[in-house]
Amino acid sequence: MISKADQTFLAKKGISVQQVAEQLQTFKTGFPFLPIEAAATIEKGVIAPSAAEIDGYLAAWDAYCAAGNKILKFVPASGAASRMFKDLFSFLSASYDVPTTDFEKNFFDNIEKFAFFADLDSACTKNKGTGIKELIAAGKYKDVVFNLLDFTGMNYGSLPKGLLKFHSYDNAARTAAEEHFVEGALYAATDGKVQLHFTVSPNHKALFQELVAECKARYEEMFGVTYDICFSEQKQSTDTIAVDADNQPFRENGALVFRPGGHGALIENLNDIDADIIFIKNIDNVVPDRLKPDTVTYKKLLAGILVEKQKQAFEYLRIIDSGSYTHEQVMEMVRFVQQDLMCRNMDIKNLEDCDLVLYLRKKLNRPMRVCGMVKNVGEPGGGPFLAYNQDGTVSLQILESSQIDMNNPESKAMFENGTHFNPVDLVCAVKGYKGDKFNLPDFVDKNTGFISHKSKNGRELKAMELPGLWNGAMSDWNTIFVEVPLVTFNPVKTVNDLLRDVHQ
Repeated sequence: MISKADQTFLAKKGISVQQVAEQLQTFKTGFPFLPIEAAATIEKGVIAPSAAEIDGYLAAWDAYCAAGNKILKFVPASGAASRMFKDLFSFLSASYDVPTTDFEKNFFDNIEKFAFFADLDSACTKNKGTGIKELIAAGKYKDVVFNLLDFTGMNYGSLPKGLLKFHSYDNAARTAAEEHFVEGALYAATDGKVQLHFTVSPNHKALFQELVAECKARYEEMFGVTYDICFSEQKQSTDTIAVDADNQPFRENGALVFRPGGHGALIENLNDIDADIIFIKNIDNVVPDRLKPDTVTYKKLLAGILVEKQKQAFEYLRIIDSGSYTHEQVMEMVRFVQQDLMCRNMDIKNLEDCDLVLYLRKKLNRPMRVCGMVKNVGEPGGGPFLAYNQDGTVSLQILESSQIDMNNPESKAMFENGTHFNPVDLVCAVKGYKGDKFNLPDFVDKNTGFISHKSKNGRELKAMELPGLWNGAMSDWNTIFVEVPLVTFNPVKTVNDLLRDVHQ
């Protein structure tokens, strides 16, 4: 079913025929649910450091930064903001012309509070000959929305979130990307240098580069740092084939159709980065300066815990590789792996000494991440769990609802009664104790993807998402969960979220 023309097309994308065959087989078999032991809680898998412990970890992070280690802030920023404006797009196509829904009324009642108000007013004046207030007074509400969303105006309906103005200040307004510039200077600087990496879509890369050229020097002067800002795009080789209802390759005009593999594809981008410690945070989870202190404190806390636990793991690896260790030291390593890293093996007591040491080395010698977790307030999305792995171990994992068998009453209850939620707040260590980089794709659980139903030009298709970046793509990492306050989680899912007090 793969023609020579298909093979040429695949070669250009960097995808092998074998990969396509494996994906087609997966569409037929589906992805298995992940067995779970329990939702992670404060009593079981989520740590809540005391005030004294927090101070110690903050000091550890400051010392790590002062030592000149390579630190980088990684921000997935390729997604378009179109979903933010779903309700406004609906208003444009509605049969009525004045705000009717609560969402529409809230938007127009508070329109002057948006950081992009001045730009929108200018766009309206340029294209309609009059400003927002005059258009509203004349009942021309849709003209205002059109100028916000359309490419002839501000084009916010097609731009990525990172380029939208989120917050107002006395002398300017900042985009979401600029708020990450500021965050980077506050907790990820070393030797006066801040490294930022944004993953962007090819269509928007030039616009991000323009933003950097326009404001980089201003933030360097403001914080006394220099920025090294780079960009990458999701690789075409991580795209996945689409199929029809019969699991046959979906074609248009005879050509195979592929779709982006989701944020899990970014494990490849992450793998290309040379850094000791990498912060990961979503583009839209930012706050104005007045609320940044908590964000900075808890980011440093996560990083401090990471470098301290990594230091301990490295010391154990040095002992193992020396070939000279005592029974007491081995037992200490067992406690560290099972209690600090929450990676348990039911058969560990049955292992011979040699096999036990090999097992410990394997579990210690892998990437490590510390993940902030907020208390569950009913947000949709994933959470922290203790899950069974293919090698028989139980470890901490971030799972989405699609990975859990909701037809199993016990599993469903664990998911619904979970005490914590994943805000995507990670700090990652990606090098071994000798300074060598781990090859991150080696630690992906390929059985944790997801199949979804989509449509293209009126035809139904099935699409495959790769294991999520912080889900299955990091399945075989050492993971530590830490409770962080809800104030550090302030996503912008709709444009009206920018009217919340935390974004004013």
